[in-house]
Amino acid sequence: MSQIKNLNDVMVGLTLIAIAVFALILAWPLNPGTVAAMGAGFFPRLLGFILIGLGLAIIGQGFVTEGEPFERWFPRQIFFVLASILFFGLAIFDLGVILAVFGTVLIACGAHRGTRYVEAVLLAAGMTLFIYLVFPFALGLPMQIWPMALVR
Repeated sequence: MSQIKNLNDVMVGLTLIAIAVFALILAWPLNPGTVAAMGAGFFPRLLGFILIGLGLAIIGQGFVTEGEPFERWFPRQIFFVLASILFFGLAIFDLGVILAVFGTVLIACGAHRGTRYVEAVLLAAGMTLFIYLVFPFALGLPMQIWPMALVR
């Protein structure tokens, strides 16, 4: 058995495979249909299998190429990124796109210790404006823009 030369690549590959397996488990009950008449499960399954292939390729690369030493985990960054994703998922329907995106970006900015509040607010405002202009207007996607309490 060969020696692992790049533990970072192996860990990333394993993470991609774990995400793909989770996606496949969720998508498996959906009808895949055929290539000519794709069902709801076709594309999620296709992406899951592609992600497994990419994960295996990255793991293989970890056995062949030298890499930087494996770095320690950074719980602060992981916490704030996951918290921002959770916030968005919980807030998008009740708070609307504007407040959900703004809050998500502010929470995600907490992952970096050096982020100043003014920078975080400007980034959140810019992202919110971008999302507001692109999705409802440019793409025409129906979205709840403002909180439900303000719309009623």
